Amino acid sequence: MRIGHRTATGVEYSHEIPSFGLGVFLMSEQGECKSACLAALAAGYTHIDTARAYSNEHEVGEALVESGVSRENVFITTKLRRMHATGFDEVLEHCQKSLELLGTNYIDLYLVHAPPEDTEHRAPVWKGMEHCLEKGWVKAIGVSNYGAHHLDEMQEYATYLPAVNQIEINPWLQRPELRAATEAIGAKVMAYSPLARGHKLADPSLIQIAERLGCTPAQVAIKFCHDLGCITIPKSSRADRIAENFASLDVDISSEMSEISAMECGYVSGWDPTSEP
Repeated sequence: MRIGHRTATGVEYSHEIPSFGLGVFLMSEQGECKSACLAALAAGYTHIDTARAYSNEHEVGEALVESGVSRENVFITTKLRRMHATGFDEVLEHCQKSLELLGTNYIDLYLVHAPPEDTEHRAPVWKGMEHCLEKGWVKAIGVSNYGAHHLDEMQEYATYLPAVNQIEINPWLQRPELRAATEAIGAKVMAYSPLARGHKLADPSLIQIAERLGCTPAQVAIKFCHDLGCITIPKSSRADRIAENFASLDVDISSEMSEISAMECGYVSGWDPTSEP
């Protein structure tokens, strides 16, 4: 899948992104993230999604070195921590810190983790992100947890519009309006928590669909997000689940799409700054 930055004169800085990856949220125990990344890379994953807030960027970098996989064959997404999103210079400082922790000389995709709480910081923070892009420190820039109104406001100050908006998407939270708003500015949707943090895996409807398809409930939920056209990044630290999640790409859910779509209930499993001012 290709991502790019819409500008007043067209699209610049186009970049290829794997549409499936490993999320490493809540992997803060020593060695947990590193082991998960090694298992994922061994299973064929080519995309790792981390963040400064997860305190495990260094383990992603260590895993990449130990795996023996070449840097150019692994797409790394990381994020500017919200508490660090306070100005232009702060973005540059923390981008450099993430590069240091990851042990790499570029980041494939750098995201603002959430809209800066002080609205006066939003424009200078994005200008800092654009500077990182122009300096070649990052290959693409985007946002996370931005609502449609946040995206609309960005058009007043952005030279390069976001390439990605990473938001929670799953069968119980499908967000068609926000997905459409994201696509309208030329960005791709990245779906985090496709399993709703595991809260809904016992949903009887999901279980019945999985039984009909001969797969696991988790595979149904993950493939649904992927088939919506979202870059999908399920999280797991278990090697067997990491492999199972990757195998969801081979599951054909086309006959059950209407049934899965009917599971929408607006369920937010975690953090949701998309509705903030």
